[in-house]
Amino acid sequence: MGQTDRISGHTKLITLIGKPVEHSMSPAMHNASFEYLGEDYVYLATEIDSPDDLYKAIQGMKVMGFAGCNVTMPYKRAIIPYLDELSPAAELMGAANTVVFEEGKAVGHNTDGAGFMRNLKENNIDIIGKKITLVGVGGAGSAIYTQAALDGVAAIDIYNSKDAFFDVAAERIADIAQRTGCAIRLIDLDNKEALKHSIEESALFINATRVGMGDLEGISVVPAELLVEGLVVADVIYVPRKTKLLEDAEAKGLKTINGLGMLLWQAAIAEDIWVGKEMPTELVQENSSTKNALFMISCMVFEGKHQRSFGYTRKNGGVITWLLDLPYSD
Repeated sequence: MGQTDRISGHTKLITLIGKPVEHSMSPAMHNASFEYLGEDYVYLATEIDSPDDLYKAIQGMKVMGFAGCNVTMPYKRAIIPYLDELSPAAELMGAANTVVFEEGKAVGHNTDGAGFMRNLKENNIDIIGKKITLVGVGGAGSAIYTQAALDGVAAIDIYNSKDAFFDVAAERIADIAQRTGCAIRLIDLDNKEALKHSIEESALFINATRVGMGDLEGISVVPAELLVEGLVVADVIYVPRKTKLLEDAEAKGLKTINGLGMLLWQAAIAEDIWVGKEMPTELVQENSSTKNALFMISCMVFEGKHQRSFGYTRKNGGVITWLLDLPYSD
């Protein structure tokens, strides 16, 4: 059954909002899941040009009866003032990536951290009661360190450049440490000696910044010599699948994880919030091309500021052509 065959006057809408959204795998994942589950929902992607438009976007979705939305960069924090209620995790993180519209209210949740922690579990990585080191205090970073603290990680060393947001992040991190009992510190990323000691004491190192993608592709957030034996290395980036950080770690024989699993599991948790059903994750992995075995790029061309990848995915013995349009910067 094709996508248009599923749409009726009863179809409920969910959309992704952010800027940019063209690269997102979320529509493919959720629509594959809705079709399999027989749920009368359609998932879209909508670019919001300015944070000044977020209020109008939320009110418009309420009026039009949307079931919910996802929020991606750069609006996970900016969306908060326009929501009527927050889940405990979203309130603690100060960021929301999932909104459900119920009884006339926009209720914000954050599934990023839970998705990251679930992905660790799926990869047989146990960090409970241990120390981890993370770089980045943005939406993804804050979700991860907050959920890790809530789940029982013993200590978290967080590194970030001493920018305008540093002091605000320090206050939020101190509050989370006090409320969870986790030993959390925010340290200037320029303090390389401290970073070295943190990584040496950690079971897991996480890059939660955009270093390694787009115009920063081919760059690692830390020097390769800091990656020590026994360390697990994770990156929230999934385009490219293997960042310079992960390449460096694999060259040293370390276990690595990219951002695809986090993407999948945060989506599964969000879908349960919207429709109350468990996403068929194995099927979604195949149909949304998140498995390299079913994701084949036949050619790439560069057009202005976009990298276009043409290819196909096998499904039910047939072939579906697709176009993935990714932001590109030279």
